[in-house]
Amino acid sequence: MIHHVWGLLHHPEREWHKISGEHETVTHLYAHHVLLLAAIPVICALIGTTQVGWTYGGSDTYKVSLSNGIALGVAFYALILLAVGIVGSVIYWMARDIEQRPSRRDCLIFAGYIATPMFICGVFALYPVFWLCMLGMVIGLVYSGYLLYRGTPSFLGISHQRGFILSIKTLGIGVLVLEALLVVTVLLWSMGTEHSVVWEFFR
Repeated sequence: MIHHVWGLLHHPEREWHKISGEHETVTHLYAHHVLLLAAIPVICALIGTTQVGWTYGGSDTYKVSLSNGIALGVAFYALILLAVGIVGSVIYWMARDIEQRPSRRDCLIFAGYIATPMFICGVFALYPVFWLCMLGMVIGLVYSGYLLYRGTPSFLGISHQRGFILSIKTLGIGVLVLEALLVVTVLLWSMGTEHSVVWEFFR
């Protein structure tokens, strides 16, 4: 639940054991954690792109109209929720050779919680400078990787050796999913700008 956020950031291994003992459902995870935290980058991006303006590092800024921003925000939100499900399914697929294979439910719940730092780092989108958003993404990714490493043996019940291998593989695939999400996100917000870079180039 949302109260797990501080525990995951401050003392992750203890929090993983606590989460494991709750035996929550995927529906409960989404309703009490993922749906709430995934709104952070969406709302911040909406505010940043409509009020401050998107910039690639130069002096020019490109604002998104409120109507376009809301439509793009809904699409962005759906992509984030989809990404969590994809990563969870990937973890389940990669654990297929493990003798005590974790259930798909556990893998999806695990994916929802390891995404917590990425959700929180969405606050960087309040000031949507490309390099700043990239910095936020890297910070979130590094800590998500740490949660993944600490949580794989504790939450999924896998040995440290197998857990380390699974975490490395998951992190690699997670990076690919994140990169794809980032590309789609940049394209979405760029398409919504009132004065797109492409339009200015061909004028």
